Amino acid sequence: MGFNDLSRRSLLAGALSGVGLTVLGGTAAQAAARPTRVLIATNEPWGTYHAAPLLPEARRLGWEVVQLVPDRSGIKPGDPVPVATPDENPRGDLLVVTGAGDWPADCAARLRHLPLIASSLAYQLPVEAPRAKEFRERLRAITASSPAEAKVFDDYLGTRRPITVVGTPQTDDLPRHVPEAGTVLVLTSVTKSSSTGGSAPGTDLLLAAAERLAAAGKHILVGLHPREDRSLWERYEISAVPSVQASARAEAAIGIPGTVFPVVAAVGVPLVGCTDPRLQIPDYLLSVCTHTISSADDAVTAVETAEPVSREVLYEAVGPIGGSARRLFKVWRKAGLRAHAAA
Repeated sequence: MGFNDLSRRSLLAGALSGVGLTVLGGTAAQAAARPTRVLIATNEPWGTYHAAPLLPEARRLGWEVVQLVPDRSGIKPGDPVPVATPDENPRGDLLVVTGAGDWPADCAARLRHLPLIASSLAYQLPVEAPRAKEFRERLRAITASSPAEAKVFDDYLGTRRPITVVGTPQTDDLPRHVPEAGTVLVLTSVTKSSSTGGSAPGTDLLLAAAERLAAAGKHILVGLHPREDRSLWERYEISAVPSVQASARAEAAIGIPGTVFPVVAAVGVPLVGCTDPRLQIPDYLLSVCTHTISSADDAVTAVETAEPVSREVLYEAVGPIGGSARRLFKVWRKAGLRAHAAA
């Protein structure tokens, strides 16, 4: 989910105030000699995991993708996604916002001279974000992964305009599904909120469900959300690879429905969703689940009877599979960079 509004507006505005980011400028020869640089601002300011799947295509094109962060406190050493703070005056040719939380809205307000595009890289709710009105008239293009996500993103931005469906870059290199007998992938969410982003109710149910499954003889393989508390799950095997790659080993998956669910469904893994009255989940994330449960007592039967979703349901939820990053960068180039160059 997006970045919770934790009264950070004054801090974030202070980080951006008085900063003059260098944009295109310079001579044509200088512009031609340097790589195109896209600055990304997300609802989770330090959540670089949403930008990471873009890096292979950026390298292929010779582009640079740089995530804007308020500071480096939430960035782990060795993170593959380049980051920059506004105080470092990073050069940019295009600004992409992935939501309308405080951080993207503040970045958009300060970087008024950059072409602006909104691209959904994580799920939002179909309710207009309070700050979307501040920048939506500037948007040169809007992209989403799937038809269903596009409808939600449109409501979230309050734009009522065409949205280009490009697929999700995580499907560009899907593993082959070779399930191991009795293996169930547990897809966690986030138990505790932090400055990087909010939590999702339902962890107690998911923990209890995992216990029931283990007691029934299932091997529990845990796909940790990047911000989840690892200590909660150390009694089980925690995957050393990302959840999508780990799903190739699973006969079924169970978890709190989130952005990764449609991608895991695209691998061919049957899904069971753990729901909680406090959870707000878009319908398209629930649509890829064979079952949803609200009691751990139902976990074993739900997992054992879960089935892969149909192609129609999958397309509506995840969009076109393969070549997604290429389609996304094509939109960025056409709507953002070419229009800016012609201005």
